[in-house]
Amino acid sequence: MDVPSLFPVIKIFILTTLGFVIAFALTPLLTHFLYKYKLGKAIRASSQAPVFARLHQKKAGTPTMGGVLVWVTVLLLALVFFYVEKFFPESSAARFNFLDRGETLLPLGALVASSLVGLADDWFNIRARGAFKGGLNVWHRLIIYTLIALAGSWWFFYKLEWDLLHVPFFGTFAIGWWYVPIFVFIIVATAFSVNESDGLDGLAGGLLLAAFGAFGAMAFISGRFELATFCGVIVGSLLAFLWFNINPARFFMGDTGAMGLGVTLGIVAMLTNTALFLPVVGLLFVIESGSVIIQTISKKGFGRKIFISTPIHHHFEAIGWSEPKIVMRFWVIASVTAVLGVILFLIDAALV
Repeated sequence: MDVPSLFPVIKIFILTTLGFVIAFALTPLLTHFLYKYKLGKAIRASSQAPVFARLHQKKAGTPTMGGVLVWVTVLLLALVFFYVEKFFPESSAARFNFLDRGETLLPLGALVASSLVGLADDWFNIRARGAFKGGLNVWHRLIIYTLIALAGSWWFFYKLEWDLLHVPFFGTFAIGWWYVPIFVFIIVATAFSVNESDGLDGLAGGLLLAAFGAFGAMAFISGRFELATFCGVIVGSLLAFLWFNINPARFFMGDTGAMGLGVTLGIVAMLTNTALFLPVVGLLFVIESGSVIIQTISKKGFGRKIFISTPIHHHFEAIGWSEPKIVMRFWVIASVTAVLGVILFLIDAALV
């Protein structure tokens, strides 16, 4: 294999490493800001979640908004190398630009837009009074993220004239306007499911690390090298985030990280036409949100709870599992499902 053909691998490795280094270097600035202005998470006593409040009261005051570290790093690297290529197109560094209209412009835009909405939500949760006290309610968030997903579906369906959905082991089908509601459902469901997993130190970050690693591998195998690089930068910055987010966490991810990265994960899956591998790669996201849905239906329909507390990681806390034990076991499962998803992708590519 010659050097030019190796360059995509070298590019991904270098930019993933840069993502880690830059995010790590930015962390002292972020933590100083968060602690100086006391942007800590409030753990409020609630009749809706008494078990959660009891288990996590000791974490009250720990800063949130740590997810800023991830999306700011990705945005910074994307813009730096974009302008390097624009003003110094003959330089070696210009080849490291990964901002591409067909592959990474939409996921980067979605990452920044949804992360800014999440940042506002985190801010309202800490500082707001009146109507927005406690942050945006579920209906506000559902409407806003649905609008973001609709913008993405418009880009795919009308701008790119794309209406294809790949069904593993059966082939790719043109589904017409059905592509729009399916796209919106996948993006919104992924975002809210990722957000449900952001409840223990290091949990959401570790699960997202495995998921973006898997979809980055699928993008690379599919020849979408810029998208694979984009996923690599997210992985690198998530590694730096996790360094400070593992128990006991210096800061939490917050909605600015969980919702932003959840939306982005869904869009990456749609861009690679591998959305139906999401339930495999992100099995724990499905289980987390599924436990909340089942609990809600059971409480409202039958007047009783199935789990002590939801999402399900809080149930394990309530029965006595330590937080690090839950997180590590979930990480192991996420690693297995990520590898399984890539294997199924390879088998599907060989058969269909």
